[in-house]
Amino acid sequence: MKPITLVASAFMVFGLAMFVATAAMAGENDACNIKGNVSTRGERIYHVPGQRYYDRTRISASHGERWFCSEAEARAAGWRRSKV
Repeated sequence: MKPITLVASAFMVFGLAMFVATAAMAGENDACNIKGNVSTRGERIYHVPGQRYYDRTRISASHGERWFCSEAEARAAGWRRSKV
């Protein structure tokens, strides 16, 4: 339990506690099924179910990737829709 507390404290320092909590909850919620992926060039791209690379895309919070509950939420956060 102690390492988790330290990690949470580190996130609080950088103001990311809310982001991490939201991302964790969104990943468990079927309604929040839009994947926010950071490309190798640093582009923030979101994928919706049914798109070509949706199933292949993995979310890594340590890379700044996250789940969204709507396309509007993803766009408001500065992400763009995948072109394929």
